[in-house]
Amino acid sequence: MTNPTITFAGGPIFDGETLRDGHAARFVDGGLIAIVAETELSSGEAVEDLSGDILSPGYVDLQVNGGGGVMFNDDPSVETLRCIAMAHRQLGATSILPTLITDTPEKTTAAISAATQAIQNGVQGIAGLHLEGPHLSGRRKGAHDGALIRPMEDADLKQLLAAAKALPALMVTLAPESVTPAQVETLAKAGVIVSLGHSDASFETCMAYMQAGAHCATHLFNAMSQLGNREPGLVGAVLASGAMSAGLIADAIHVHPETMRAALAAKQGPGRLFLVSDAMAVAGTELTEFQLEGRIIQRENGRLTLQDGTLAGADLDLATALRVLTTKVGVSLPEALAAATRIPADLIAQNTISRLNTVSQAIRISPDLSQARPVVKT
Repeated sequence: MTNPTITFAGGPIFDGETLRDGHAARFVDGGLIAIVAETELSSGEAVEDLSGDILSPGYVDLQVNGGGGVMFNDDPSVETLRCIAMAHRQLGATSILPTLITDTPEKTTAAISAATQAIQNGVQGIAGLHLEGPHLSGRRKGAHDGALIRPMEDADLKQLLAAAKALPALMVTLAPESVTPAQVETLAKAGVIVSLGHSDASFETCMAYMQAGAHCATHLFNAMSQLGNREPGLVGAVLASGAMSAGLIADAIHVHPETMRAALAAKQGPGRLFLVSDAMAVAGTELTEFQLEGRIIQRENGRLTLQDGTLAGADLDLATALRVLTTKVGVSLPEALAAATRIPADLIAQNTISRLNTVSQAIRISPDLSQARPVVKT
């Protein structure tokens, strides 16, 4: 009996590193076995025509608050995660970190339990969990509920360490104002991806917390101390530290394209900037408003705002972010694709989803980058 084989050709192949024109990708039993020149295909070989589409690993989105009409905070359950993951899969993100925004200790416990159970149940697309708060700075709270922001206590640290053991990836957004360097060091040693964000801390303080083990920042430029002439802030620390990577909301609303261009040019490696959607319930829907813990969030002209005008997450998917990077910022297509796939996957140490390894993770991206969809229907 021959193994099921599917070959894709007729469009560029992005393997996680390089965009290959004139090549074909051959999968057997769902796994990639070769990327070959189209001229090497046999005349009788069955080929799925890409019709000019790009074949790529699915997008990896490390900050997803909601989608498909629901918010993780409203109901941290397996069914909510299933709905959110499906909505984002249809937008090209085949691996996501569902994100709980600052909430009560009970909600945090429920979110950890739901993500753990979803992974145990094989819910497709859930790569781990992102806890954005509650250990943040009230001065840089953004749309987070300031009444729920609080310092990290021993019980919180113990819970996070247990979650790190149970989950394949745990990202936690923290502010130096609410945690100690010793707590950050303990979390980092346990494998937690410690991300600095929602912080007004100084450059020196942020660099000290990076030395303690933080090696990521949440939505660069937004809800953080800015790059100034005498105080570089968290933004300056991210750009100066080669150990730091950072998510970027590339919708040309949260960050101006020229600011993105400058940051990409200034960033010291090997840490890199990567794309996040910061998506909310409206992702994958036509909803014009929704509620977050009783607060109305309105959707208009590509913006999501509280009634006072504060930005509340983003009306964004990574296909749109790719278009912004390539058309408004001037990033090459391979670099932009890496920022949506390989770089975030490597950050959470899930390299198997960062390259074109399995057909279940593969997506087709239209040449104008306006659409991305899985090649395997679910």
